[in-house]
Amino acid sequence: MYRHIFGPVPSRRLGNSLGIDLVPLKTCNLNCIYCECGRTTHLTMERREYVPFEQVCEELTRFLSENPPPDWLTFSGSGEPLLYSRAGELLEWTKGHALDIPLAILTNGTLFTDPEVRREVQRADLILPSLDAATPALYRKIDRPHPQLQVEKIIEGLVELRCEYSGRIWLEVFIVPGLNDQESELSALREAILRIAPDRVQLNSLDRPGTLPGLRAADRAELERIIEFWQLPRVEIVARSASDPKPRTVRIEREGAILETIARRPCTLEDLVQILGMHINEVNKYLAILEKEGKIHTQRAGPLLFYAAGEQD
Repeated sequence: MYRHIFGPVPSRRLGNSLGIDLVPLKTCNLNCIYCECGRTTHLTMERREYVPFEQVCEELTRFLSENPPPDWLTFSGSGEPLLYSRAGELLEWTKGHALDIPLAILTNGTLFTDPEVRREVQRADLILPSLDAATPALYRKIDRPHPQLQVEKIIEGLVELRCEYSGRIWLEVFIVPGLNDQESELSALREAILRIAPDRVQLNSLDRPGTLPGLRAADRAELERIIEFWQLPRVEIVARSASDPKPRTVRIEREGAILETIARRPCTLEDLVQILGMHINEVNKYLAILEKEGKIHTQRAGPLLFYAAGEQD
């Protein structure tokens, strides 16, 4: 049983990815309206050792000695991983103990305003920051940041990261239809992307319900229109579509456990995490696959969202 690593889980961007979760559930400096892990319960800018460094190293050592190597090791999880004050040390340790496995950081990109954070991430092979809006009002509306954060400074931090970091940067833009797909907002994002100069821009949208009801996923045609509007190189769609092939690394036994559980009674995401002892990110991945395959559906009861077996009536 692991407390600080999860997976490997099938990732559209990273293949077979072993997650390293360095902060408690929903410890973050953003409270994004689309977050599939739920609302942020600990909104903070404090960087500290949220989980014991030695425990993370022990779990990684044990996993790598007992299992085939994953495609990637990924600092990710259910909050902002770079709030972990020993992230740089853990990168160094991991590079010394998992020599052939590339290491990625999945981050909201807000902490690169700090030169120390930019220094700490230099050993990573790939950094995947996000930027959902480039205007202050919309950034506050979508990402609901800690009061200390300003999107203008966040963009400057990403520009500085590009200047100092020799690895790859894949910038994710999460599209929320009706908000950041307006031409004025897309133009502001385009200007920010040109300044940041990432190696790739990846358009994403909802897989699972977010923290606010009523949000919907952007369909592929909408995302293709954004690419056409931007006229930028190396922009790709990573949002899942119904025609996507089933990931090769999906664990059939995990899917089966979820299906067996909700066949007995509908469950919320939190119910499934507690019942199955799986990480919330793992559960979310498999729920997305099962829903796309028509094996489960969602039903809302007041503020709660339940997952039930079978297709929607």
